[in-house]
Amino acid sequence: MQSPTTTPAAFQTAPASSASPRVIAACAAVVVLHAVLLGVAMTMHNEPPPRPIEAKSITAQLISETPQPAPQPVAVETPPPPKPLPKPVPKPLPKPKVKPKIEPKPTPMPVTEAPSQIAAPAPDPTPPAPAQPAPPPTAPAIGKPSMDLAAPKNVARLSCNIAEPEYPAMAKRRGETGTATVRLTVGVSGKIENITLQKSSGSSRLDDAALAAVRSSACSPYKENGEAIRATATVPFVFSLND
Repeated sequence: MQSPTTTPAAFQTAPASSASPRVIAACAAVVVLHAVLLGVAMTMHNEPPPRPIEAKSITAQLISETPQPAPQPVAVETPPPPKPLPKPVPKPLPKPKVKPKIEPKPTPMPVTEAPSQIAAPAPDPTPPAPAQPAPPPTAPAIGKPSMDLAAPKNVARLSCNIAEPEYPAMAKRRGETGTATVRLTVGVSGKIENITLQKSSGSSRLDDAALAAVRSSACSPYKENGEAIRATATVPFVFSLND
């Protein structure tokens, strides 16, 4: 086979001045683009992988408010009571001047001369009477002491008509019982001089009934050797619901 022959007339060579700048610019742009892509690839390769996002837990603590103390009531100061005004003291009225009374002067009476009296001679003094001798002292009378003033004699029994005491109704209803002992003193005339409660029965009503019975009694004088003397004795009064 024969290879085709080329003739100089078949190929036309483009002018070198118009094609070179475009080619250079395109090559430069391709080089720059590759450099940029290479730099970006290197940068992404060197960067560490992104860390996972951790969820942070937040703990919230509720703080209760401290209760504030209740406001204390404000003490209202009461004003002090007004002091009483002093009462005006009335001034004493001036005393009216008393004009002295002018008494008329008494007219002098004429002086009359009294007649001269003749002095009588004094009588002779009488001689003093002779002193009488003093009477001799009388001797005290010796006799028995008065029975009215003598101490009463304790005897076992007196001659008296003593009435039966009346049982008080209140004492009966309350069931009060007991023995009241009464001491009485009889004078020389037979009169009851003194009455006393020597021992109580335990009830004031029963004691009063016993004393009333003795006061209403009559006695005869106590005689010793035929002579009346003062005597005292005790009388018991028994109060019993069985009687």
